[in-house]
Amino acid sequence: MRKNWFYILIFLCLVSVLVWFSAFYNTSENLKIIACDVGQGDALFITTGSQQILIDGGPDNKVLLCLSTNMPFWDREIELVILTHPEKDHFGGLIDVFENYSVVNFITSGLSSSSKEYQVLKEEVGSSATKVHSVKDGSTIRLGLIGFEIVWPSREFLANNSQKISEIGSDVIGSYTTSRNKNDFSIVSVFSFGNFDALLTGDIEDEASDAVAEKLLQKNIKGIEYIKVSHHGSKNGLSGKLLEVTNPKVAVISVGRNNSYGHPHAEVVKMLESYGLRVLRTDVMGDVVVQSNGISWQVKD
Repeated sequence: MRKNWFYILIFLCLVSVLVWFSAFYNTSENLKIIACDVGQGDALFITTGSQQILIDGGPDNKVLLCLSTNMPFWDREIELVILTHPEKDHFGGLIDVFENYSVVNFITSGLSSSSKEYQVLKEEVGSSATKVHSVKDGSTIRLGLIGFEIVWPSREFLANNSQKISEIGSDVIGSYTTSRNKNDFSIVSVFSFGNFDALLTGDIEDEASDAVAEKLLQKNIKGIEYIKVSHHGSKNGLSGKLLEVTNPKVAVISVGRNNSYGHPHAEVVKMLESYGLRVLRTDVMGDVVVQSNGISWQVKD
């Protein structure tokens, strides 16, 4: 009899611990957008309630620390992963993500890569139960209170600059290739949560940046709060035209400390500051966290 009470006591203790952890990891409906400190690469983690979205995964497994820090330990499912384009500093860590988490939906532009690491990612995605979707300008994604409007790559750009390599259909990882710079095929989206809007730019460079600005004007999207600065603050990345159209309040740069590329470039930082933006950098701050209730927003120090 005493043994039974002992096991019951142990069970009640475990239940209490789980309740405590549930309270600690409060599933608030408020938004948290985290630019993960993954070194010289991109990984943006978005949470609201019990839903998680990961945009790119950085170059290696550093992204796992960001996920474990911002997800309950018992939650092993990510509702949506978006790969903006197939460069290792954006997809490398996704291999580890697929090995350690269950991913419900995987979004890609469809652009392929011949690199060995990318083939590993394709195998990981292909052997999982993940649903794969290809998107382009005009595509929309809804996940609870969160919305994405895809503004790049355009259908015209894809038709003129890519070659189809798969006859299976467009919703496969790596359905077309290109001889152009892969950066300009980055998925660019306007992310919305209530009145909080963010422009997520991948690694687009100046020509594509200007084209995105034109697309935003056509769609009458003229004001946002948050911009993810393209290509880690590269000199040939973000254009002044895009800043003029979007008029953001805060600019986030995902970049590695003391990187060999000289990112972010001094001219880009100066341009951002000349527009009155608050500039936040992962090489200075570590993880950069912005929170919003859909009405107001703040940077979490």
